[in-house]
Amino acid sequence: MGYKIFVINPGSTSTKLAYFDDETKLFETNVFHDAPELLKFKEIKDQFGYRMDVIERFLADNNIDLTGVDAIVGRGGSSYSVEGGVYAVTDRLIEDTMNAVGGIKHPCNLGCALANALCRKYGGVALMVESPNTDEYQDVARLTGIKGVHRASAIHALNHKGTVRLHCRRVGVRYEDGNYIVCHIDGGISIAAHCRGKMIDATTAGQGEGPFTPTRIGSLPVNTVIKVIEEQGMDALRDYVIRTGGLVSYFGTSNSDKVHALVEQGDPKASLVWEAIGYNICKAIGSMAAVLGGKVDGIVLGGGLLRFADLVQQIRDNCEWIAPVYAYPGEVEHETMAEGALRVLRGEETPQVYSGRPVWDGFAWEE
Repeated sequence: MGYKIFVINPGSTSTKLAYFDDETKLFETNVFHDAPELLKFKEIKDQFGYRMDVIERFLADNNIDLTGVDAIVGRGGSSYSVEGGVYAVTDRLIEDTMNAVGGIKHPCNLGCALANALCRKYGGVALMVESPNTDEYQDVARLTGIKGVHRASAIHALNHKGTVRLHCRRVGVRYEDGNYIVCHIDGGISIAAHCRGKMIDATTAGQGEGPFTPTRIGSLPVNTVIKVIEEQGMDALRDYVIRTGGLVSYFGTSNSDKVHALVEQGDPKASLVWEAIGYNICKAIGSMAAVLGGKVDGIVLGGGLLRFADLVQQIRDNCEWIAPVYAYPGEVEHETMAEGALRVLRGEETPQVYSGRPVWDGFAWEE
């Protein structure tokens, strides 16, 4: 018998759960939560008891006993920024994620607290793997044209690190020995330059940068942003950034399958918009190639939109002159969380301890 690992992944309308025996996934489920039920809670942290009841009920209904589990991994929440890797869940980490000190208000902030509570009941170690607030930027990537206003990392770190590690295992190399451009392409899209195991620059998707997506506007010229604010107001702009931009703005839906069906029917508007998504992804890949000085071992793609072969082919056609393109459709969040726990349990990695301070908090010459 191998190490037993339970994974908890709270989402905006679901709680995803998975149970592993070493690398083998024994089960995986997605427990849906009706929006009106969640609206009963004023703050996300108020959902803790509800989410715990959902987990315990699922375990009971499926006769799953976590007694003797080796590790329970909660999806990382919005703490202060950290370096990538595996973290021990501590009281300080729980407090900061539950209070969203990193600024991201999302149910993932419950992950560490849920993992800790279950470990207290069933045993094992509580861990966090590849926080959404992972910040490994090089200093030159932080500067903007406004003193004191910095670019901060806000990307799909869990899927980025998981997908590139999956690729490296497949080709028999160490992630820490190479340079990769990694793209997460789904409802959100982020592209990052990975240099020797660190994400040194990226399109900060969590702050509205990069290609537009099914729901997000992506990067806009500053004067265009000002015009939108003047004509439609700040609230409208905020909605465009995360909910009503991209495909929603053009078609009234974020359903990529419906939009792609129009593409297949030859609809000129849908065809152009769809091509523009790929075009902007390719532009971002090119910028990350420059960040890496052209020394790129591979362009690694992951995410749900890779189910559309024409999008993958567009990226190959426009970017394979930089480096080989490798596509891994879908998400690898649960596998990445379990693999991080396995590295700790096998003694290959020592869990880091959250400091309660941002990993980077300004330049000394700004003080």
